[in-house]
Amino acid sequence: MIDKDVHVAGSDRPEKAVLRIGFMPLADCAPLVMASVLGFDEKYGIKLVLEKQHSWSAMRDRLTNGELDAAHALYGLLYGLQMGIGGAARDMAVLMNLNQNGQSIVLARAIAAAGVTDGAGLRALMHAQPRRYTFGHTFPTGNHAMWLCYWLAAAGIDPITQAQLVTVPPAQMAPNLEAGHMDGFCAGEPWSRRALIEASGMLVAPSSQVWPDHPGKALGARADFVARNPNSCRALVAALLETARWLDASPTNREAAAEVLASPAWVGADLALLRTCLLPRRADFPGLRFFGGGEATFPWLSDGMWFLTQQRRWGLLREDPAYLDVACAVNQIGLYREAAALAGVDVPAAFMRSSRLMDGRVWDGSDPVRYAGSFDIHQR
Repeated sequence: MIDKDVHVAGSDRPEKAVLRIGFMPLADCAPLVMASVLGFDEKYGIKLVLEKQHSWSAMRDRLTNGELDAAHALYGLLYGLQMGIGGAARDMAVLMNLNQNGQSIVLARAIAAAGVTDGAGLRALMHAQPRRYTFGHTFPTGNHAMWLCYWLAAAGIDPITQAQLVTVPPAQMAPNLEAGHMDGFCAGEPWSRRALIEASGMLVAPSSQVWPDHPGKALGARADFVARNPNSCRALVAALLETARWLDASPTNREAAAEVLASPAWVGADLALLRTCLLPRRADFPGLRFFGGGEATFPWLSDGMWFLTQQRRWGLLREDPAYLDVACAVNQIGLYREAAALAGVDVPAAFMRSSRLMDGRVWDGSDPVRYAGSFDIHQR
């Protein structure tokens, strides 16, 4: 049994006890679902009311108009809102990272049948058989769009001028691939693996190949909601930190999470498929990472800044923003540290991390203007 109401008295009591949280039916919604199922939310004096969404655009609209208090959100979507890409700018907050890894780039069966197994092979095919090649992602400023563009560009394919990019809800990716409407896509689990199981496509790159242990979904909210409800947000992060630690603690816990997520109320996918998606990390396929000793959950400033560099690279931002200032405003590190103390989770000493991406470039947040301008293929 989980002890209830460990830290809800006096001035620390959550301002809002019932929180409406949006989630997409993806394997990486596991921290939110299991926090509710296991009662980690009640331990901190809150109750999560989880509301399934069916597209990222609907999630965005309900989050910004106040129908949702917080959301299981694409990292890049939150930064796009902050910067006013495609609409009015809204001050947003990243409360924590919900996972690392967990997406894949899949090519259509016909492309694979032509002998394509990687980006270089795709580039050669597109040169030998010129036509309009179409690739799907889930939201223009989101993670999947950025991984797909990065992967194509690393292979020498300009995703803007040499391909057509289309937005498709995650659960509709495999059917659209099977119908021949797309040549490939990038989406989160379990929908990329569904295409493999149904033989409509072939996985050519897990997203961890593009950026090992990259940021996945974030826990996002409007900045004004966080300002009005800091105790509620602190309790929410603490509950999810405990859940993330539980998910990474044993394969048995991952198995239990797969059984819960298989319900139509949550992901509604085949249990065997979800078990595969939630398997512990393997050397050849580093899968979903929920906790990692607190490294996977930390809202690294450099993670947020990276999305800004790519939005700048692809012309979504017309000029370089104040990268660090924006990340400091969006990523709620102070609140995260307080929540981590409640949950007994270690916090990294630094707010930046260093990563080497698939093209050999090192990203550490130290010079974002130079980094954003360093790519040969771009739309700046």
